[in-house]
Amino acid sequence: MIETGRIVIAGAGLGALYAALELAPRPVLVISPETLGEGASSTWAQGGVAAAMANHDTPEAHAADTLQAGAGTVDAEVAAMVTRVARAHIVGLTDLGTPFDRDPDGNYVMSREAAHSAARVVRVKGDQAGSKIMQTLISAVRAAPSVQVLENTQAVRLETEGSTVTGIWITRADAPSAPVLIKCPGVLLAGGGSGGLYAHTTNPPRIRGQVIGFAARAGARIADPEFVQFHPTAFDIGVDPAPLATEALRGEGAVLINAHGERFMLAEHPDAELAPRDIVARAIFAESQSGRRPMLDTRDALGAGVLTRYPTVAETCVRAGIDPVQDPIPVAVAAHYHMGGVEADLQGRSSLQNLWVCGEASSTGLHGANRLASNGLLEALVYARNAAQDIASLDPPANADAIHPSFPPGGQDLDAAAVKNLRQAMTAHAGVRRTAHGLKQALAAIARLEAEQAADENFTNMCATATLITAAALQREESRGGHFRDDFPTADPAQAHRTRITLDEAMAIRAKAVKELT
Repeated sequence: MIETGRIVIAGAGLGALYAALELAPRPVLVISPETLGEGASSTWAQGGVAAAMANHDTPEAHAADTLQAGAGTVDAEVAAMVTRVARAHIVGLTDLGTPFDRDPDGNYVMSREAAHSAARVVRVKGDQAGSKIMQTLISAVRAAPSVQVLENTQAVRLETEGSTVTGIWITRADAPSAPVLIKCPGVLLAGGGSGGLYAHTTNPPRIRGQVIGFAARAGARIADPEFVQFHPTAFDIGVDPAPLATEALRGEGAVLINAHGERFMLAEHPDAELAPRDIVARAIFAESQSGRRPMLDTRDALGAGVLTRYPTVAETCVRAGIDPVQDPIPVAVAAHYHMGGVEADLQGRSSLQNLWVCGEASSTGLHGANRLASNGLLEALVYARNAAQDIASLDPPANADAIHPSFPPGGQDLDAAAVKNLRQAMTAHAGVRRTAHGLKQALAAIARLEAEQAADENFTNMCATATLITAAALQREESRGGHFRDDFPTADPAQAHRTRITLDEAMAIRAKAVKELT
């Protein structure tokens, strides 16, 4: 055991680093599974940050679009707060050195994305917002004397006394080890979402719901876990994780066609390719299931401009042997963003004392059943600052020296076959389209795999989150946003509310489902 006066931040993406800087000069310890900047979903974010920066736009319009996209379960107070402060965060990141795209007059270049009523997404070089913002934050964190970063370490468990978090257990992330307990005055969870629980995902390989899982195991209340957003246009080139063909391409006029050259979205929604993500995802999934390979056609809209304006997309095309100037890009649906997570109030507080959460590991009520494009990075920024300001009210630390944990031998490598089976079960039964029978099959598979891998705490955390997603999906007998039930294909007004669930409740649902199957 190591005792420290530092606040421990579990995670090393945008929310984690932004909070560490916001807490300065209060000493913090950042737990990073990889070298800073590697393996964080934030770094991979291609879209940008949504904010009403233009004269023709308002925070109120941004909030209204957020409520509309969220399919009836967005917290209106949260949406109003987040959109109101969005501009200040863009200006702050600019002051830190983030090279947002600007026009010759110095105005921010605003791009439009699906379900936005105006062009309000601030970008960097077309599709490099996440990467460039992270580079800016990493430079600032490296220079901040108050921030210690432990790289190649991962959090696996919370230490609690009653409903109060008193510490966090960590292990090496690059090799098996026994866990070490860090006793600390407070923990901020900022460790990403759950996309990697699915066989097809755009998330970095390590992002598999572990942070949500160990918070739930400690008793934290979870909100909206059934709402998983599947990105419609991941590259379908046999790569895991699947590279992303940013939504900005459709904002620029790229269209979706199938193997017959038909624009299938015209019959699905008045906004066609710019319909809400869940609608586009289900349409693409249907084309894939029917054998009519869906593709994103940038040829008429962008021509050769796609190569210079969207360098990340162009680079992926080169690696896959695709010439987007001449040929459409094969795409498929992939798990992209988890609207659910550890329930957080306006200050980022969880239901446990001394535990805060921000970013994709949280569920704040901003996204509802379907996240509005480019609101993810914005939410991480806003709640990282809110949590940091709340954490600042804790008593000053008595001892905040840097710590140097020594990990004893022990632990085990993740069983790759078990992880593969878990991901396949989630994709087959708890993915884009769901049924009661399929969800019960998923719960049975999760229970079996968890029992087989009971000695592996990392895998147990994954199974906890998978159980929460699937159990909540089984309970929600309707279709709403990112949650679609073939056996309940319409929305039920009586269920237009958020889900709040504990792991104990989800486990009881799982046990009942397993019994019904047998």
